[in-house]
Amino acid sequence: MTPPAPRGEGPPAPGRGLTRRGWTVLVGVVLTVAFLVVGLAVPIPYVSLGPGPTYDTLGEAQDVQIVSVDGEQTYPTSGQLRMVTVSVNDEITLFGALGLWISGRYALAPREEYFRPGETEEDIDKQNTKLFQDSQSNAEVAALRYLGKYPMKVIAQEITSGAPADKVLAPGDRLVRVNGKAVSTAADVRPALAGTTPGQSVEIVFQHDGQEKTATVTLGRAADFGAEDRAEGFLGLGPADRPDVPFKISISLENVGGPSAGLMFSLAIVDRLTPGDLASDHVIAGTGEIDADGNVGRIGGIPFKLVGAREAGVTTFLVPADNCEEARSNVPDGLQLIKVATLSDAVAQLDNLKAGRPTRGC
Repeated sequence: MTPPAPRGEGPPAPGRGLTRRGWTVLVGVVLTVAFLVVGLAVPIPYVSLGPGPTYDTLGEAQDVQIVSVDGEQTYPTSGQLRMVTVSVNDEITLFGALGLWISGRYALAPREEYFRPGETEEDIDKQNTKLFQDSQSNAEVAALRYLGKYPMKVIAQEITSGAPADKVLAPGDRLVRVNGKAVSTAADVRPALAGTTPGQSVEIVFQHDGQEKTATVTLGRAADFGAEDRAEGFLGLGPADRPDVPFKISISLENVGGPSAGLMFSLAIVDRLTPGDLASDHVIAGTGEIDADGNVGRIGGIPFKLVGAREAGVTTFLVPADNCEEARSNVPDGLQLIKVATLSDAVAQLDNLKAGRPTRGC
């Protein structure tokens, strides 16, 4: 007589599926694969920030002189005046972000701090290109004003669509008089309208394609065109200072945006248009937005710019005064910091460096 098989033993019943252990393994494999797919392929809502490339503003990029002057005497230069950049990388994955963070060279920031809702990378590129172009214009004006021997003019740089000025002026027209008052700097335009009211007619004298013209314009109300409300009448133009010179300054640099190279562009222009040299065989970098009056403004990403500069062989770094505290806390070994607040300040500090005199540190 054959004894019965013990309970729980014997061959599985026909058609039986995976055991509990088998299901556990299968679910684990599926979750692991899903995690790997998400980690490798799905972007996260962050961008990475890190050191970007540097460019010698006295040198070339892609075989093109970065800062050139055509039609005016220039002088030899030596050394380097390097502008620095920050690399901003969008569309990063979870594993990519972890790798960048572990490297210690990069930081992560929420994407919304750099891309507003609905904005694309193309939109940001356009904005940065516009800022870069404005920076070039300000750098040129600041440099020639510093040199003190070149005349300036005021142009209508931007005109508000549908505003009173839109009916008579075109971007680039030169402003001569507004409401009977001479215009010699961009800062003269708004005060020229002091005491006027919306609906009042004023006379504008301007040059279009070299021909002087006079037009009567009826002023509007600022709030009707999306501007801040004000008591005086609204013309609807953004004036800008430009050099009134017979030579051309060109700044050629592709795939770089933002305003923070202004200081170094100005220094390169000054260096080319004056005897002697500012860098004097030193490898110098710097950063800072510059306005048409030569004031150097605060910028972002200073820790990454310091690292990028040091890796490019830079020994001296010009720091905007308002960035000094942050720079001092992140300065790499072997990099000397010099504090600057204006273009003339920067030139003076470089002269001190060249002569072996003390410079003003952060």
